[in-house]
Amino acid sequence: MTATIDHLVYVCPDLGPAVDDIAGQTDVRAAFGGQHPGLGTHNALLSLADRTYLEIIAPDPAQPRPAEPPFGLDTVTQPGLRAWAVAPDDLDAAVRQAASAGFDYAAIVNRRRRTADGRELTWRMTTYAQSPEVAVTPFLIDWGGGEHPAGTAPGGLSLHQFRLRSPEPGRLCALFRALGLDLNVENASRPAISAVLCGPHGQRLVLGS
Repeated sequence: MTATIDHLVYVCPDLGPAVDDIAGQTDVRAAFGGQHPGLGTHNALLSLADRTYLEIIAPDPAQPRPAEPPFGLDTVTQPGLRAWAVAPDDLDAAVRQAASAGFDYAAIVNRRRRTADGRELTWRMTTYAQSPEVAVTPFLIDWGGGEHPAGTAPGGLSLHQFRLRSPEPGRLCALFRALGLDLNVENASRPAISAVLCGPHGQRLVLGS
C-alpha cells in the first residue's frame, strides 16, 4: 500500500477575492475548476506537483445552499486550510487498512463536477465530517485513471512544507503507516494544518488553518 497527498482544501467565503489574493502573492492565478452540483460549492485550482494540487473552494451563489455545506463552509468568515485528501493506490484496500488502524471511513461515494469547458469530471472518495473543525484526518480519493486536476491546473507553485498538528499524533501516525504515507504529526492541544508553497520567483506563501 502506498499513498500520496492528492490535494489541500483551502476554504473561503468568496472565491474571487481568495484567488486574487493568492495571485497577488505568487504571480500565479488559479483557474476556475467548476461547480459541484448539489453541494452548493465551486472551486479554483492550482497545481503543486504532477498529482498534487491546491483546491480553493467557496459557496457557489448560483446554487441553492445545501442543508450541510461541505467543510463547514457555512461558518467560514476567513480563508484557511480546512482539510486535505490522500490518493492511495487502491481506495477499497486503503479503507480496509484504515479500519485495521482504528479509522472507520464509513462509506465511499461517487462525486462529479462540471469543468469550466463543460466536461464532466468524476471520482470516488470517502465521506468526510461535515464540521467547522479543521480535519487533520485526510479523506481518501480515487480519480479512476481519468484526468487528474493537477494536470490541467495552472503550474508554477510547489508544496515546500506540509505540517499537521493534533492532540492525538500517535493515532494519526498509525493511520499513515497503514496507508503507506510518510508524514509526521506534531503534538498540539488543537488540530491544525499548515503549508508553505513556493512560487516561480522565490515567493513563499504560507497557508494555515
